Amino acid sequence: QVQLVESGGGLVQAGGSLTLSCAASGRFFGINAMGWYRQAPGKQRELVATITSGGRTNYADSVKGRFTISRDNAKNMVYLQMNGLKPEDTAVYYCNADVSYYGTSRPSRASWGQGTQVTVSS
Repeated sequence: QVQLVESGGGLVQAGGSLTLSCAASGRFFGINAMGWYRQAPGKQRELVATITSGGRTNYADSVKGRFTISRDNAKNMVYLQMNGLKPEDTAVYYCNADVSYYGTSRPSRASWGQGTQVTVSS
């Protein structure tokens, strides 16, 4: 099984920056796509950014030009560089991954971690 641990959140003023990290650990064969999600209180969890194993990225319109997703395949980590933060970016940020396990040909989605809180003050 794979475990996901997010870190790097904090309290910042509008216009500030944060870098989030997500570490995947456990027994698995490999990781395919990875992504960052966020969820504000009372709202649905939304997809923020994705990155394939080959490095192709996609972003939600709300964060395009401000956030950058990247990954380190050797370390099984994914990062989210957040610049120009806005109060509406305030949320708990989660990562996830499509994981391939030994003896399994098709990947499966990892369980959610605890997330990391990002709070942007105005």
